[in-house]
Amino acid sequence: MKPIKPVLSRAVLMGSAIALSGLLFGSAMANEFPSKTIEVVTHAGAGGGTDVTTRMMMLRARRELKADMVVVNKKGGGGAVAMDYYLTVPADGHSILTFTIGHAATLAKGKTKMKLSDIRPIARGTDDPQILMVRCGAYKSAEAFVAAQKKAPITYGTTHLGNIDDVSAFMFAKKGGLKTPKIVPFDGGGELATQLVAGAVDAAVLNLAEAGSQIDAGDICPIVVLADQRMSGIPKVKTAKEMGIDVSFSTVRGFVVHKDVPDAIAEKIEQALLKSMNHKVYQGFLTSVGLDSTSVAGSKEWGKQLSTMVVDMEAALRELGFIQ
Repeated sequence: MKPIKPVLSRAVLMGSAIALSGLLFGSAMANEFPSKTIEVVTHAGAGGGTDVTTRMMMLRARRELKADMVVVNKKGGGGAVAMDYYLTVPADGHSILTFTIGHAATLAKGKTKMKLSDIRPIARGTDDPQILMVRCGAYKSAEAFVAAQKKAPITYGTTHLGNIDDVSAFMFAKKGGLKTPKIVPFDGGGELATQLVAGAVDAAVLNLAEAGSQIDAGDICPIVVLADQRMSGIPKVKTAKEMGIDVSFSTVRGFVVHKDVPDAIAEKIEQALLKSMNHKVYQGFLTSVGLDSTSVAGSKEWGKQLSTMVVDMEAALRELGFIQ
């Protein structure tokens, strides 16, 4: 047994040396990062909610990372073009992907080469509940709104088909025992809000910021929030769960990187993004769109939500016939 001891000792020492060198190498890489401009890839056009959220995050993140950051818009396919493009860039941390509930739907439908296992969660930027909105005065209360749909189907306006907006409307009706809604898609939230006021649809699935001006003018009234808790910006509006309808959907926007980005670099990006989004500049942005500081979350919470929303979206889309 005696001759074995030195061999074991050398093996342990060698393993320790390798582990230490790995830590030192990772630390050195993190110290050198970033070494060039960081691309932030989005699927949204300029001025959209995802684009604005991304740019607001970048305002302070540039300072935290001490590097220039640019938005790269890759529109098309419900996020598929952006996700497929992201798979082609190096896993060195110099590219970040803005990931939304729309991407989750595209993943669930298998419309992209990307898999959930290809990405690593970094931080969440917004958690923006879906809201059912109506023309002010059309329904006396949330209860009246629900009662009307038990008698006959109503027309919902959405900004997508086979995505979170119409899934929200369908699942609200299904879980509430309501008549199946008629869906009319529009190009964007602004147009939908305008058409709701004009009477083209009975209700609309929107986020608070998308109808802010019409709400302020008294033309559109939020009537049900599809969230676990009431929103601070509209505290009098009941949630679906309060009314016995177990539905919760949010337009979530956050940031991910390649799964192969080194730990030290991923952690450095996360710390920078969290610090930038907890700054008063970004927090002011959240307040302006009816959200609060709970929107911002780190990789652990964001990662759990990523996995859950892909699974939930797939189940909903399958149940509604969008996935065969």
